[in-house]
Amino acid sequence: MDIKKVLLIGGSGFVGGWIANRLSELGMRVTIPTRHRDHCKKLILLPTVYTVEADIHDTQVLTSLMDGVDAVINLVGILHDGDSSKPYGKRFAAAHAELPKKIVACMKQSGVRRLVHMSALKAAVDAPSAYLRSKAAGEAAVLGAANELDVTLFRPSVIFGPDDSFLNTFASLLRFFPVLPLGGASARFQPVHVGDVADAFVACLSDRATFGQTYELCGPAVYTLRQLVDYTGELIGRQRPVIELPDALAYLQARVLSLLPNPPMSPDNLRSMQVDSVTDGRRNFPGWHPQSLEAVAPGYLAAFTLKRRLDGYRCRASR
Repeated sequence: MDIKKVLLIGGSGFVGGWIANRLSELGMRVTIPTRHRDHCKKLILLPTVYTVEADIHDTQVLTSLMDGVDAVINLVGILHDGDSSKPYGKRFAAAHAELPKKIVACMKQSGVRRLVHMSALKAAVDAPSAYLRSKAAGEAAVLGAANELDVTLFRPSVIFGPDDSFLNTFASLLRFFPVLPLGGASARFQPVHVGDVADAFVACLSDRATFGQTYELCGPAVYTLRQLVDYTGELIGRQRPVIELPDALAYLQARVLSLLPNPPMSPDNLRSMQVDSVTDGRRNFPGWHPQSLEAVAPGYLAAFTLKRRLDGYRCRASR
């Protein structure tokens, strides 16, 4: 299967930047729709990558974006929704459930067959969180079209790497707080490096053996949330006492944090952590050899610390 042009939906995000880079290195033409082109400044510099201001939730616009495309990659995902409706709120519904349905319908109309979709590990209709339930609805829409489209579905655990919103968030909190109260401290994760995720997405594009398949993308080791926080503190030289909160206090903390503009935690995030984000390895991507957290995180978290120090020096020098 010869893939030359790719529509990368959600390409302006953390994972999208890495996938766009990989596709550009292969000489593929990549179109990334975005509401605000200014959010894609780094991507604009990549050869063969084109950003377009567009509303991807408008089916007419979405269909037009698929003109001449060989494959569609959907990475759209959000972590927070203030709407507590059941089974999930309006924002989760629009991003995770309705958008995949629209993508499938527009692909059928446009004659584009290849679809690679980003879901989430442990997505299920009966999952404890609205996030995971809405992701399951998107999975159903994609896999339901497997008899008409060539679909591949990926379910990663938490993704780490430079500019992530995972370890970098802990690094920021540890820098400012002498003690860190932590909800969900015993939750288990199998973090996967963003570069490995990007490689899997790109490698599967032309591989017919991956059509109709679902793969779980996880790193080589399992950690509790507390272990990840402690390790982050060790790397940035800010080791702090971590106080594991009981459930009632954890949810109270999460409700307060969810009121922030970019919340590091919400009650729904805590509910997601009731299910361990780990894999048994039976659905690994072919040839999967992910990098370890210890091989990658020290490099970019050390850079995080250096940048913070330089910012402090500039502030004191009034520059």
